[in-house]
Amino acid sequence: MSEPLDTTPVPDYAALHRLDGRGVVLLGAGNGIGRQSAHALTAAGARVLCVDLDKERADAVAAQTGGVPYVADVTRRADMHDLFAYAQRELGGVGGVVDIVGMARYAALDALDDDAWEWHFSLVLRHAWLAVQYGGAAVAEAGGGPLVFVASVSGLTAAPLHGAYGAAKAGLMSLVRTAAVEYGPRGVRVNAVAPGVVWTPRVAGLLGEEGHDRNAANAPLGRVARPADIAAALLFLATPQSAYVTGQTLVVDGGAGVKFPYPTIGGPR
Repeated sequence: MSEPLDTTPVPDYAALHRLDGRGVVLLGAGNGIGRQSAHALTAAGARVLCVDLDKERADAVAAQTGGVPYVADVTRRADMHDLFAYAQRELGGVGGVVDIVGMARYAALDALDDDAWEWHFSLVLRHAWLAVQYGGAAVAEAGGGPLVFVASVSGLTAAPLHGAYGAAKAGLMSLVRTAAVEYGPRGVRVNAVAPGVVWTPRVAGLLGEEGHDRNAANAPLGRVARPADIAAALLFLATPQSAYVTGQTLVVDGGAGVKFPYPTIGGPR
């Protein structure tokens, strides 16, 4: 007996990358991956609330993209509460959250003090927990949508001088999985992108040309990631193209992580 003819509906695949009519909160919009993500989300049709701690940067990227600038310290509960209340009013509902915030201060484990450890966990993990609480509720109230975070390969493999940062990023990926399970019934998808080395202005200043060439040679694709490479992956997870993807971390490292051995080179992002 022959199989029945497939008559299932074919979606408009070209439209699945669009975010027309959606308001998106972008945390850490002012520079590097955040700035590129603001452009990517806007190009897909979203209206973006460009959130940054630095007012000048928030204003600049909002002006470039036609977004709305907003200044907040995303590690503070009061700021996050007010931010999402404002976003709901200004955007007419929060259709998604993309979170870029995170930074490392490189130090060996035996050189870390309490303040350095707590700084990493506040900046990398605490703010993401608050984004899940307030952003997840706002997205669910708007009918569902994505929360997308930036993790790091430092949370997946050992990286010298990344002890606190890597532990916090590993915690972030665990948070993403738990949030996906808890918020899924409310229509909220939760995912992350884990970059390797990304040639942001900050990383360029830290590693210099020699570091650039070493990292490019290490990647099977033969180059270092640009902020736009990460923004493109974040956009995929923020659009209906990934409508059945949740609880996942997408590694975007040019294939460096599948090599053996993984070299002791400069830090991600």
